[in-house]
Amino acid sequence: MNLRPLLALLIPLCAFATNERIAYTCDNGSHIDISFSTDPADRPQATLHFADAVVVLPQVPAASGALYRNGDIRLHTRGDEAIFEDGKNNLRRCSRGQAAPTPPQSATPTTTPPVTSSFVDITGQVTYLARIALPPDAILSVRIQAGRRTLVEQRYELNGAQVPIPFSATVDRDLIGKKAMTTVSARIEVGGQPLFVSPKPVPALQNGRPVPVDIILTPAPRKHR
Repeated sequence: MNLRPLLALLIPLCAFATNERIAYTCDNGSHIDISFSTDPADRPQATLHFADAVVVLPQVPAASGALYRNGDIRLHTRGDEAIFEDGKNNLRRCSRGQAAPTPPQSATPTTTPPVTSSFVDITGQVTYLARIALPPDAILSVRIQAGRRTLVEQRYELNGAQVPIPFSATVDRDLIGKKAMTTVSARIEVGGQPLFVSPKPVPALQNGRPVPVDIILTPAPRKHR
């Protein structure tokens, strides 16, 4: 495995207390040793052991099982099964122990479909039509919802950046559900007060697949004294 893209996450093994390593075997024949522990703040984390270095993934919310993530590198465990995404669009299905996951037997040879990622990357940009510049302390908030449930809410300190402003977020597919519409809304505020807001949420998925999201904000209604 080429570890160069992971260098920012690598730290010496001696920095960790000894934890039990659990061997996982993946569908491509590779092996991963994983240990589960907590950080100094008692938050769960998973440690992936590669040669003489490790990759630490803090636990994040998931609809089922346990999800660990650091940037684009993700580990999703359920019982003895695990899905590992290495941040380079490579996904492996792994099982605890020395035996790799075995596809179901069929009398008729079939072609194995590609593995679908457990996550959805939603990207887009936010802009407005008014011909005014944003102050340097403006903050952009982006909210992704499935129905009325908020999945992700991010805040960006713009530090003088002007529209259009790009954004991106990753959502666990299990959190989306099968029937709820996934939408994105945004707002720009200054000093805690809204300056521009979304007139309505914008759909983020089409037939279960992400589509580019373009949000055009309108001036926020002024409060009458």
